[in-house]
Amino acid sequence: MDKAGKQAALAELETVFENSGAVVVTHYTGLSVAELTKLRTTLREQGGRLKVVKNRIAKIALKGKGGDAAQDLFSGQVAIAYAEDPTVPAKATAEFAKDNEKLKLIGGVMGAEVMDSAGVEALAKMPSREEMIATIVARLTGQASQIVQRVNAPGQGLAGAIKVIGEQAAA
Repeated sequence: MDKAGKQAALAELETVFENSGAVVVTHYTGLSVAELTKLRTTLREQGGRLKVVKNRIAKIALKGKGGDAAQDLFSGQVAIAYAEDPTVPAKATAEFAKDNEKLKLIGGVMGAEVMDSAGVEALAKMPSREEMIATIVARLTGQASQIVQRVNAPGQGLAGAIKVIGEQAAA
């Protein structure tokens, strides 16, 4: 790779580390092109990406974030999975690693926080941003309908009492 290519790769990785919700670091030794393509497709469908990186450039792009723990993640054949939603790369890579022993979860970087493989798996079990929003909206609409029912209850009770009085007067 020439100097211009390295500078472009460095700029791209700096952007990835700055703008991604989480970056999951994996070893992909032994994976075929078809298997990597399948993982890339899965990530792309969920709004994420997979990129094979040069360790030296990745360490420079980190700019000291996460200290030595983050630097230690980048050794061997490394691919990073990243997305704006922190759970997307964790879920996709953890699910793929269950079915394919050749993909090893090494760890991850989320902001200045560095995770090991157990941390990535814990992140994979968390609900996604869309699931959280849906849960909150469902709870808010449920509470709103309960408020409407409680506000209408005295009026319905009064209407029922007036109807009973009217029927008694007519009889």
